[in-house]
Amino acid sequence: MTLPQLRSVVLAGGGTGGHIYPLLAYADCLRRHDPHVRVTCLGTEKGLENDLIPKAGYDLRNVPAHQLPRKINLDLLLTAPRMLKAMKATRDIMDEVQADVVVGFGGYVAVPAYLAAWRRKTPMVIFEFNDPPGVANKMALKFSDNLALGFPHLPQASPILADGTITGVPLRPEIAHLDRHAMRAQACQYFGLDPRRPVLFVYGGSQGAASINNAVSGAAGALTHRGVQVLHITGARREEPIHIPEGLPVPYRTLPYLDRMDLGYAAADMVLARGGSMTVAEVSALGVPTVFVPMPWGNKEQYRNAGPVVDAGGAMFCDDENLNPSWIEANLIPVITDPHRVAAMSRASAAFGSRTGDEALRNYTLKVLEQA
Repeated sequence: MTLPQLRSVVLAGGGTGGHIYPLLAYADCLRRHDPHVRVTCLGTEKGLENDLIPKAGYDLRNVPAHQLPRKINLDLLLTAPRMLKAMKATRDIMDEVQADVVVGFGGYVAVPAYLAAWRRKTPMVIFEFNDPPGVANKMALKFSDNLALGFPHLPQASPILADGTITGVPLRPEIAHLDRHAMRAQACQYFGLDPRRPVLFVYGGSQGAASINNAVSGAAGALTHRGVQVLHITGARREEPIHIPEGLPVPYRTLPYLDRMDLGYAAADMVLARGGSMTVAEVSALGVPTVFVPMPWGNKEQYRNAGPVVDAGGAMFCDDENLNPSWIEANLIPVITDPHRVAAMSRASAAFGSRTGDEALRNYTLKVLEQA
């Protein structure tokens, strides 16, 4: 059976890295299979996509999308004309590039893409890896049942996700194909770390997380005196300086930002991070034991994102309000200094994760096109 050819694909998802990174990984997969496929990415002028997508070599078209209001107020009255304007602009782009299919990764820029695809009768694929699903994808499910899911627990997590197809999360090639053990010595050399000693890899997202920064830096003495090295990404936009004591017995490295996350993971014996879906996807694909410190506000989605990995034995939770140097000394240090426990957690994490989400999502997209 000959599968349909993807000639022109429109990808919608912007605002945050959680929407953009899987979009880019999927775009890379499409290009690997066909260097001539036309990939058009939709975004808005204020989103992180303006930094990431053109740098990755993809065509970015900004549309006048607006976040959907969650309350009845003046913004709600303005939503209809705004949405019509955004939908028309998006449809014009789809007509120009002769789009065969739209693949949406969530975020409010996906809303006009889904609506334009529906009006244009263009097949659409909805990718979701959050519990609960985002507003844009919830809306899209009223127009299409072509739903791809990033994690195996999601069909049981929400009734509207029950009929989705599990593909896994598209990961950047340098993450998906990383051999942590083969790269460990090189990664440790890159950061000035000793590959014979355990390494704790700490990050709180691009903006950093003050609670994580303060707790881990406050535990610098306790960690390093037990032989635990630290690779700490403090956040490029985090203005508050963190204090690391001098004269520590083993290295404690700080960086504001790291664009080689593959090397960070290769060096790591354990990660301490938030519980965003991309973090969960990456650490479980690579089998890295993790302490998840979910964001303390919002709808607690990060607990639901990371919960299955914790339940499987591949990770542990620490509430943000409880994260402090004493917690790290009492709970994290005994784990990371026990090679047998680290190995067991690594196996449990890897059993949950997937490295083939990009290929599976492409195959699912081709199936949708075939059935259209």
